Amino acid sequence: MIIGRLPGGSLADYARLFRLQPELIQKSNEPGLCVGEVGEKVCIPGYSGKPYRLKEGETVDSVASNCHFDSKAIKLMNQGVQGHPGSSILLPYRVESPVVIGRTEYSPAILARDLEALTETYPFAKVSPIGYSVLGKPIWELKIGSGERKIHFNASFHANEWITSGILMELVNMYLLALCENQSVFGKEALSIFESTELSVVPMVNPDGVDLVLNGPPAGFGEAVTGMNGGRTDFSGWKANIRGVDLNNQFPANWEVEKERKEPQSPAPRDFPGTAPLSEPEALAMARLTEKSGFDAVIAFHTQGEEFYWGYGGREPAVSSYIAAEFSRLSGYRAVRTIDSHAGFKDWFIQEYRRPGFTIELGKGINPLPLSCFNKIYRDVSGIFQFAIGGCC
Repeated sequence: MIIGRLPGGSLADYARLFRLQPELIQKSNEPGLCVGEVGEKVCIPGYSGKPYRLKEGETVDSVASNCHFDSKAIKLMNQGVQGHPGSSILLPYRVESPVVIGRTEYSPAILARDLEALTETYPFAKVSPIGYSVLGKPIWELKIGSGERKIHFNASFHANEWITSGILMELVNMYLLALCENQSVFGKEALSIFESTELSVVPMVNPDGVDLVLNGPPAGFGEAVTGMNGGRTDFSGWKANIRGVDLNNQFPANWEVEKERKEPQSPAPRDFPGTAPLSEPEALAMARLTEKSGFDAVIAFHTQGEEFYWGYGGREPAVSSYIAAEFSRLSGYRAVRTIDSHAGFKDWFIQEYRRPGFTIELGKGINPLPLSCFNKIYRDVSGIFQFAIGGCC
């Protein structure tokens, strides 16, 4: 919500008027806001403006009293409005329910809409592209907090696992709500997590593939993808990117082993690791993000199996065992240290950085999992998300 600037107002003044933590207001605006120096407008997180028509005998002050708000706050929202009976004003409305609805066929277009809604409501959450897909779609990263601890989540490496993006976005929305309400997340004040942890989220690594599964071939690619798909026009089993490369077989962690033994040996709906590691722009964007960000732990959401993998070649740190035990306790998912697999994002992260990495296989069934699984998956993995951002490592 955008309001007028309070002349001479301090950060504490805005925090008092809107009953928010000062840090959230500060991070939603330019740094000079704290001394009242910047701009004529101020972003207030966690609020929207609710239209209200003044009745006969009502004033801005009387309405403010009735809704238990300081009249200064309402006047800052309505600068230039005279406030005569019959005129419309905006009242501050605290957002208390999610703006994201993840329980849907979660396409790149829906993701873009939800990212816009989240950053409009919570301007301290910052969104930027880390790269672009084969077809030029942005691969978005959402960042929340600015602490030294850096935790990363991602989803939809695989196209027909798009349900993971909706799950992850709803979990992020839960955290943002908790911040503005100053609630606890896994026994810690949400604000203390915000101050100590920088959360990085890439909700959809493979936007072209997700679009293919949900909406069919894009213009100019119909013949190519149908050919890779064995002539079938049903793309529900497609995991790869639009060029038929499995993005989670693209990382330089024994990539050559996967290349040698994987079938097929050419572009396909799944499993083809490409002609070289990091040949695909989506995988390369994830590698570059990781290299520059210094993540302390990474968690990748996949489907399905209600289990997760947490080791790679004995290079995982000792703390990974403790985190895995907690993840398993909180979710009911089976913890698996290693499997006979290479070249995945988690594998590469553990190999290169010797830090905790996890591949979480959400839900159980046949991909793509139906939306009827959504609520159970959300409940199962919410503890994993909260424990991870709350200080697991």
